[in-house]
Amino acid sequence: MKIYSVGGSVRDELLGLPVQDHDYVVVGATPEEMVKQGYKPVGRDFPVFLHPETHEEYALARTERKTARGYHGFEFRAAPDVTLEQDLARRDLTINAIAKDTDGRLIDPHKGAADIEAGVLRHVSPAFAEDPVRILRVARFAARFGFAIAPETQKLMREMAENGEADALVPERVWQELARGLMEEKPSRMFEVLRECGALARVAPEVDALWDEAETAAAVMGALDEVARAGGSLAARFATLTRPLAPLAVESVSNRLKVPGECRDLAQLAARHANSIADAVELDAPALLELFNAVDLWRRPERLADLMAAALAGEPDGAVARARIERARDAVLAVNAGAVAKTSRSPGEIQSRIAQERLNAIRKALSRD
Repeated sequence: MKIYSVGGSVRDELLGLPVQDHDYVVVGATPEEMVKQGYKPVGRDFPVFLHPETHEEYALARTERKTARGYHGFEFRAAPDVTLEQDLARRDLTINAIAKDTDGRLIDPHKGAADIEAGVLRHVSPAFAEDPVRILRVARFAARFGFAIAPETQKLMREMAENGEADALVPERVWQELARGLMEEKPSRMFEVLRECGALARVAPEVDALWDEAETAAAVMGALDEVARAGGSLAARFATLTRPLAPLAVESVSNRLKVPGECRDLAQLAARHANSIADAVELDAPALLELFNAVDLWRRPERLADLMAAALAGEPDGAVARARIERARDAVLAVNAGAVAKTSRSPGEIQSRIAQERLNAIRKALSRD
């Protein structure tokens, strides 16, 4: 039985990046032998085990064969006679098909180290085309590392999109990959890659439509990277991506990808209010109070910050608009709604008086402009 470090940990070490997770492949062992040594089985589709002490994942070397369309259409074979080279050959990209033995020696049959040095994303074999999720992964890695895509890999991705392989993607998996890509340092690169190969039109046609106007697409991609540089939340990044879309289009893409509620809600708010937030210098006190009510400032004050991040990224007067909104926000949050309620006689009067106090507070704050 031999154990090798594989995949992302080897890749990131070669890139000089911090290694977050270690993955291992075990050659020459059976599931029974792994259990006998104290490893805990956790894999459902193929034998994966947790180390008894470190709880890191150890997978038996395996091969895979395509049996149907989509992400789940694979048949796996894990056996003691499966070699390390066979296991590496089933992987997506050369940079992820490198192993390291216990002596630190690299096993790199597909020249992944050279591609890391050159900054290139290249598929390992034609079997890449059997799993459409790999299109999303390539786009995500492009956003993470800033690597170029090998021409032959770009061609293969385009063919996969054209022949409908991407149509079999499971919505939850699409969102998982898009969400991870949105959280990369330059998320715009992911969407540019997906657009170039035609996959974006398959998984998110509403977002793909942004490129109908090159100026709009460029502005959104620039804003998205700006929010990323500022450390924006996933919800803020998704709302930035979809902010030029009509609310119905935001609802459509959110439903198709089964986007989590927090991201969906903020994107809807951005679709409805981004323009007015960008023109905040024109908003009077009633309009600002309406905005605060829409974002539920009273119970979700952090959501306004995310909404402003999405709406103001890339806006030339963003700093002025942000300062004005924040001044009004601080003023209304200083209103003691509880004290107002105690001096009112009915629920209707309570609401009316609180609203009036908040309007007065905003007007006073804005009078300094």
